[in-house]
Amino acid sequence: MYIIENANILKDKQLTTSSLLISENRIIKIQTSFNHYRVMKMNVEPYIMTPSFVLFNSKIPYKESFPELKNYLIDQFLLKGCTTLFTYVDVSYENELTEKFKEMKTALVGCPVDFIIGIRIPVRLITPSLMRICKKEKIPAIFIELEDPGQLENVPWGWIREAIFPFNSPLIPKISSSQKKEARAVLSKWKGIMVKEKIPAIYEEIEENQPLPATVLNKVGLFPQRASLMHGTELSYNLYLKGREINNVDEVKLFHYHGDRLVVTVHKGKIVRTGAKVLFKPGYGEHLKVRTPSYFSL
Repeated sequence: MYIIENANILKDKQLTTSSLLISENRIIKIQTSFNHYRVMKMNVEPYIMTPSFVLFNSKIPYKESFPELKNYLIDQFLLKGCTTLFTYVDVSYENELTEKFKEMKTALVGCPVDFIIGIRIPVRLITPSLMRICKKEKIPAIFIELEDPGQLENVPWGWIREAIFPFNSPLIPKISSSQKKEARAVLSKWKGIMVKEKIPAIYEEIEENQPLPATVLNKVGLFPQRASLMHGTELSYNLYLKGREINNVDEVKLFHYHGDRLVVTVHKGKIVRTGAKVLFKPGYGEHLKVRTPSYFSL
């Protein structure tokens, strides 16, 4: 047991100073101070602390050699303060879902960061039978490849809602059109149908390679277990050097524009990055099994 004291925790552009009581790599209490505890203390007053990030990345080179995959994971995740990745596999036919999902999961066994895997499907595969497979396999997210608004009209949404329940993996739009006007029209139609049919869904596309907000993490069942510093959560965090220019920024701006100030990343209580040096721990990451998406009420 030990205490992290004087932690300047950044959340929603606000810095709050707290002390964290740690036991077995978990936060067991957060309060202003722990003056009466006779345990080891670590003062992090010179730093800004954030939870480690969760990034969505659809281009994981999981079929390449391990050295290539390792370098990619270091550059795109560990050096950016990310300890959980979110990705998907493309599924074109119902009968290949289980095999493709298993292939990706097996390829990431040596991953140093935690991961969750969704699937991406065309609209024609939004069927009750595929939704039941997703429920059985506990697929936490189903990305839908969308081209035009009319595609969504003939889907048996009532049956889909029944087939997803009670696991309720969210459906997430993935727009193939590069035209902004067309993309807006598709998303507008998408949201209208999802709300009307009461389908668990995310209404906008998820941005790649930037920290995912709590709303998205909750929908896929990762919040508050990941990307949060709360009572009962595992100890995964980043430390940035303080400075005047980062006094009023949020976590996303810190991630994008002040990566040079990131000095320490801790994953499940263990240091995985210090300065420019990454401590690559093969297999330290785990495949996160989501119990229930959207369980936590935000």
